[in-house]
Parts: sequence; structure tokens; C-alpha cells
Amino acid sequence: MPTDDFGLPSESWRWPEHTWRGHVDAVRAGRRLVPDRWPGGARVAVALSFDSDHETIPLRDGETSPGRLAQGEYGARVGAPRILDLLARYGVPATFFMPAVSALVHPEESRAYTRDGHELAVHGWIHERNMLLGREDEKELTARALDTLTTLTGRRPVGIRTPSWDFSDSTLDIMLELGFAYDSSLMADDEPYEIVTEGRPTGLVEIPVDWIRDDAPYFTMDRYGSVRPHSRPRDVREIWTDEFDAAYRDGGVFQLTLHPHVIGHRSRLVALRELLDHIAAHPGVWYATHAQLADVARGVLHGRTAAGSAADTPEHTP
Repeated sequence: MPTDDFGLPSESWRWPEHTWRGHVDAVRAGRRLVPDRWPGGARVAVALSFDSDHETIPLRDGETSPGRLAQGEYGARVGAPRILDLLARYGVPATFFMPAVSALVHPEESRAYTRDGHELAVHGWIHERNMLLGREDEKELTARALDTLTTLTGRRPVGIRTPSWDFSDSTLDIMLELGFAYDSSLMADDEPYEIVTEGRPTGLVEIPVDWIRDDAPYFTMDRYGSVRPHSRPRDVREIWTDEFDAAYRDGGVFQLTLHPHVIGHRSRLVALRELLDHIAAHPGVWYATHAQLADVARGVLHGRTAAGSAADTPEHTP
């Protein structure tokens, strides 16, 4: 039977129900995990994240030219320090998802994240495409990445974001086996939810992402391909501002994914600073790492309120 690029039968309209239903039910969004109120009585939760990919993007693809590697080095050399300074100025915590190879190339950077009160979480070994890996390879690379970040910082990460923002047939089982508390790779909601598989709850919290709230689609460039930046930074800031305003009205979560080698450029960092100014003008904002947000979500899952245990954090308005 002919297959498409993903190895599935191209004539999917021929699939019997058990085939298409099996694919649909493999990984689904379960219960939405939003408390009646956020810690400290806050109206909205804001979770900023940065994927510190640096040189791993070209390395993953076997590209070793100094030019390509320099684009990634910019993220570590210039972008990350600027971001840490900006976050410190606003008193805002964030989560940094870092491939293990990035952390090994820049060990002091990985330690700076946790030293400054931010969260460091797993983002694969070398930004590999987990969808193309067999189960054992994917598990070995994920476990190695987890151990590497733990060794470098002395803290075991509790969260993961897959490098490809997708799950293979094995990804969910691997996350559960390795004891992750949350994932942040899927897009089934605006708010945190529990992942279910084949109708069964897993207890794993999902903090969803979306390309709308990611800087890479707006600003990245491939010299030899068709990818070209097409957005003015302030136009992107307007999109993110609208996303925050809607989350504020809904009493939900505003989650953002950025990259030091992308957002760290001068003109683009202006957009992030103006966004933070806009958020700061609103009362009742709770800034949280993804781990803190997952703790609150898990409290909802187990019938606790946002005022309990790890959620006992006062609202933070810089």
C-alpha cells in the first residue's frame, strides 16, 4: 500500500474504524486543570519559557559549518545573558528547556539558570527528532539528558519538552517510566490538562504550547531554504498581548515559548520588554515556572485548591 512521508497509508479513507480511532485515542487531552483561583488570589497565571537550543539545531542535522554554529552560539553568548538580566529586572521566574548537549557546551549557563531561581527542564539530548527514533534510542537519549542536567546543576528536572513538540508511539510511556511530573509539548488546549491514553488517565500534567506563542515561526531564517522572517517584532508583541489579555479575562494561563538565539536580538528583546510592561500594568498576575504551574494543576487533579502545598505562593506583580 502506498505510504506518505510519515509511513502511514496514504489512502487513510480506507482505514477501518479501529485504525483511525486507535491513532486518535493514543494521546488525548483529559480533564482541564485550572483552579478556582490562582495562588495569592491572582487572576491569571503567566508561564514564560525559553528553549536554549543554541548549537544543537545544526548539530542535530549534521551541519558543522562555523557559520551555522555561530548562529546558535549567539544564543548562549549574547541572548541568554540579556534574557537573564531582563528577567531579574522584572523579578520574573521562567523555565529554561535545554538540550543536554547545549548544557555540556555551556555548563555555566545551565547552572546560572537554577542559581538565579529559574527552572531547568529537559529538552532532549541534541534536539533530536524523537518521532524518528526507535523506543530504546529515545529512552536512552531522554534518560541521558535527564542525568546530564542533574549532574551539572545538582537538581533533577521534573519537566520535559520534546525537541520536536510531538510524541512518538513510545514518548508517553518513556515520560512515565522516567518519572516526569509534566510535559510541555502538545497543543490540545490553552490551559493545563491531564494526558490520557486510550481513555485512561495517566496523572501526567500537560502545559500546552502553541506556534502562535512561539518566537521561532515569526523570526527564524534559513539561508538556503524557504524560511524567511516576515514579522515586525512589535506586530508579534501585539499578538502575544492579545493572547495575554484573553487569558486575563478568562482567568487562565498565558504561556510563552522563546529562544535565546531568536528573541535575544536587540530589536526583538524590545518586544518582550514591552510585553512584560503590559503584563505588569495588570493587578493579580502570578508568574510561575512550569513546574510551579504543574504543581497547581496537580492539586486540581487531586482535589486540592491553589492555596495548598506548593501552590502557596503569593501573587507576583513586578
